[in-house]
Amino acid sequence: MKFNRLGNSDLQVSDVCLGTMTWGIQNTQQDADEQMAFALDKGVNFVDTAEMYPVPPNVDTYGDTERIIGNWISRNESKRSDIVLMTKIAGSGLKYIRNAGPITADAIANALTYSLERLKTDYIDVYQLHWPNRVTPHFGKHWPDGADPTKTNREKELDGMRDILLGIKRALDEGKIRHWGLSDDTPWGIHAFLTLCKELDMPLPVSIQNEFSLLHAKDWPYLIEMCELENIAYLPWSPLATGMLSGKYQDGARPEGSRWTLAQRMGLFRDKAPAQAATAEYMKIAEKAGITPSQLALAWCKQVPGVTSTIIGATTVTQLKENIDAFDISLSKETLDDIHGVLRQYPLGF
Repeated sequence: MKFNRLGNSDLQVSDVCLGTMTWGIQNTQQDADEQMAFALDKGVNFVDTAEMYPVPPNVDTYGDTERIIGNWISRNESKRSDIVLMTKIAGSGLKYIRNAGPITADAIANALTYSLERLKTDYIDVYQLHWPNRVTPHFGKHWPDGADPTKTNREKELDGMRDILLGIKRALDEGKIRHWGLSDDTPWGIHAFLTLCKELDMPLPVSIQNEFSLLHAKDWPYLIEMCELENIAYLPWSPLATGMLSGKYQDGARPEGSRWTLAQRMGLFRDKAPAQAATAEYMKIAEKAGITPSQLALAWCKQVPGVTSTIIGATTVTQLKENIDAFDISLSKETLDDIHGVLRQYPLGF
């Protein structure tokens, strides 16, 4: 397992980050314990979660993923310092989480208290803002009709960001978090936070995690270039496009127990004809290379310049092994050329 420095922090994190959002709906405590044991044995030291997990989010399971991780930590206290643990504060949109309110300094204090309690730990290594308060071109809003920046009140957003940073600074000063990061944000969001951190004389963000895959490469190269040159770790989430790049959803297939059989908060917006066509081509390339489609997609993510660690998820240890093994694969120039031929045709499959 290769390790990389997490942005401007002193943390060294594995190429693989273990995502946990299925824990609590698709996976039980026992499943999670098995995944943690396997991942740590393989050298993974990086774990990502969020207060709103598991997904699909709902009031009955809110916080359960953190509870599952907390149960593991309570039984493995000696291993707490061996893992870099990230969690996230949810933004507006879910009525059962702080009445669907935005992220503020007060919301951070409230959310962090409960996350620490559920996780059964005294500190979070990296505390992340799950999504911005403003509408951004994420979660399927990346086409020109999805997000309208002319409707964003710049000064209001900056004032809100200042308030957020005061909440982050308080948590840092109290030792409840060691570092902080962004998620589902844009170059402007990164720029604004960097500027405001200097204004407020406080630590800069160490990371950002955004959706990034062979079907959704909108951050490459512009946002990723900014991260690299500003020393912010770039962490792709959903590198398999919610499982689509594994090929299991081709031709309308819906394997029993798979994510696409569950109700989706924003619908199956990734299930588009161009994405299906691209996936079919990637499956052929994987077969030619002698690896699985999932491994092709993950090995490609790893080799993108500027990617620090890739967040993967699995519902079985068999899937987890397949996915972790992908990070030992070096794609040949011929395979990369084949991949990029398809990527040029379908840079935004959904």
